[in-house]
Amino acid sequence: MEDLHLGYALVGSLAVALAALSSKMRDLPFSEPLLALLLGVVVGPQVLGLVEISEGIQTPLVHELARVLLAISLIGVALRFPVRRLRPIVTPTTVLVTVGMLGMAALSAGLAWLVLGVPLALAVLIGVCLTPTDPVLASSVVTGKPAEEHLPARTRQLLSEESGTNDGLALPLVLLGIALVLGDSLGHAALDGLYQVVVGVVVGIVVGLVAGRAMSFAQSRSDVDEGPSLIFTLVLAVAVLGIARVANSDGILSVFVAGLAYNFTVSQDDVGPQNTIDEGVNRYVVLPLFLLLGILLPWSEWADLGWAALVFPVAVLLLRRPPVLLALARPLGLELRDAVFLGWFGPIGVSALFYLTLSEEHGVTDPRLWAAGTLVVAASTFAHGVSSAPGRRLYRRAAGS
Repeated sequence: MEDLHLGYALVGSLAVALAALSSKMRDLPFSEPLLALLLGVVVGPQVLGLVEISEGIQTPLVHELARVLLAISLIGVALRFPVRRLRPIVTPTTVLVTVGMLGMAALSAGLAWLVLGVPLALAVLIGVCLTPTDPVLASSVVTGKPAEEHLPARTRQLLSEESGTNDGLALPLVLLGIALVLGDSLGHAALDGLYQVVVGVVVGIVVGLVAGRAMSFAQSRSDVDEGPSLIFTLVLAVAVLGIARVANSDGILSVFVAGLAYNFTVSQDDVGPQNTIDEGVNRYVVLPLFLLLGILLPWSEWADLGWAALVFPVAVLLLRRPPVLLALARPLGLELRDAVFLGWFGPIGVSALFYLTLSEEHGVTDPRLWAAGTLVVAASTFAHGVSSAPGRRLYRRAAGS
């Protein structure tokens, strides 16, 4: 219990410090998740030893924190832009979350097999867990005043909608990867994944439309102020997550679909105040999970990987996504600078942690899965955290040249 209270104190103190720097954070070469991760390393068992998490609760704790954080983040992504303005990017988003996602999964799996030397089935699972573009870390790149000043709306929209969509759509791939590792039926895993996606979409549409109608009715009667309206969408995210899980469906995808359906239903004036969820998630709600990750980083397992521990994360960051975006630049309607920017800024974070722990809960016990996955998540948090502000400025210079 004392460790829990110390965790409250650390997260709260870091949040206060970040709030004091709120206006400057987006221009600094580091991000809030990176600071929380580093703080976790310092207070964890490898340095000061102030906080230790018992082994029995590590996986479920990370899994549920990641699930709730993704839900809150995805409702913010869904409300970030009016749905009607997203029609021009429907086709490129579809290409990214189908052809693009499969390409990134194949490249990541191939790198795991070649560099780590793990069995092919485990390499496939590692690859698909690392495939989704994380909406939490991506939001730090495309939200806030600097992003709006330096990046065109289409680029921000495309990264947002891709990161929102492929988090849930990665579930069937992960279930297939788990089946490969455990030797289970691939056909059953495929049907399970299809069921969860279809039911998840239906649940999201129905609940989102009902919630949107209810909010529109309340707004027409002036029954809801801006503050309760904001809280309403957060409660909606948690409710959809619960309903979807009761229906044994893809809760992550359900939340994003519900947010889009809600966004479509209510007026833009009603959505406006609520799209500030992103800022809150990026700066504060994300802190406990990355603090926890810093405490739980498997240093000894990383050491067991030897030289591969240095090569694998670098190879994934450079070869998982950039080649795919460059190859798809024409179908996506991207200029070279946009393809390079979007190729680099496809961070790996909360969604990967969610699927890594989901795999463990399904019975995958090979420690190399968690070691390889967290290695890439930590590298991505660092690399994309320090490069987001310089990257936006470089993009603006390239666009002006």
